Amino acid sequence: MKKILALTLALVLSLGLCACGGSTSGEPAPEETPDNQTETVEIPPVEDLTGVDTSAIPGVEDGVLTVGMECAYAPYNWTQTDDSNGAVPIVNNPGSYANGYDVMIAQRICDTYGWELEIQSIGWEGLIPALQAGTIDAVIAGQSMTAERMEQVDMAGPYFYASIVCVTKADSEQAAAKGISELTGTCTAQTGTIWYDSCLPQIAGAEIMPESETAPAMIMAVASGTVDFICTDMPTALGACATYSDLTILDFTGTEDDFTVDEGEINIGISVLKGNTELKDAIDTVMAPLNADIFNALMNQAIAIQPTI
Repeated sequence: MKKILALTLALVLSLGLCACGGSTSGEPAPEETPDNQTETVEIPPVEDLTGVDTSAIPGVEDGVLTVGMECAYAPYNWTQTDDSNGAVPIVNNPGSYANGYDVMIAQRICDTYGWELEIQSIGWEGLIPALQAGTIDAVIAGQSMTAERMEQVDMAGPYFYASIVCVTKADSEQAAAKGISELTGTCTAQTGTIWYDSCLPQIAGAEIMPESETAPAMIMAVASGTVDFICTDMPTALGACATYSDLTILDFTGTEDDFTVDEGEINIGISVLKGNTELKDAIDTVMAPLNADIFNALMNQAIAIQPTI
């Protein structure tokens, strides 16, 4: 039943995310036509740049790209017990494997240059410190490309064009809201995100509760009724609804009663050490041929195989 629901939501994502626009979308939406809504997006093959000498790029001189992520943030990344569906071993958690959209993107980068992919599981707040300490070479973990974050690191990408939504119980009073001005009650979002720091304060009727330490904790807060609604991005919301069928998504995209954010700050990027322009440029070379439709198609694949949150 979960698998059927996940596959159904994957189709919803291909329809809904392609239509994202307005103040909370980092890329203009494709023109909405029947053909556009039903067209299957072809994901291009990985470009072969294995002949390019990358031995002088800081961090990958040994041919290994070490990537940090939470491994607990479906559909971006999660932990599983085997290597099914292309999962990669987590080096600091023997016997466990990482998978998800972030792993798919990281593997695509490594396949392009012939690098080995190494995944480290690191808590959200520890990701940038680990990068700055040289423990990892890059962070691919669903990080928004905010101005504040880019004061600490350089960011390649985007590798996903995000849209901001809310999630609530389908039978709650919030479910009828047509805009953020109609939202009331308690709410939360994940710590260290634009959702908590910038979006929730825009809801005049909201009672903002302490931030959730992780995305699963945020989702559990609304699923358990601890809060009335949460603020997150569309992939995370769809992943939550794939697990909890009594949740619903409130998408105000394209309306006048939506969140206001700086365009680009909600797009998702890849963090590298400040000043490591060589690695940033190498990653951007891989991202350049990919567009929003391709990113959405890859995200669909991740949602279809994600485990229960």
